[in-house]
Amino acid sequence: MKVNVRTMAKEMMEQTRNSILAQASQAMLAQANQAPQQVLQLLR
Repeated sequence: MKVNVRTMAKEMMEQTRNSILAQASQAMLAQANQAPQQVLQLLR
């Protein structure tokens, strides 16, 4: 029984980690997409 609880906890931690990494990647992409627009605004 303990093995199942440990396995479940490990899977939940891995899922949480992957979710955090995905959110961080999305935030980085959003910022990268905004950078060229900000440069264009400065040039106008």
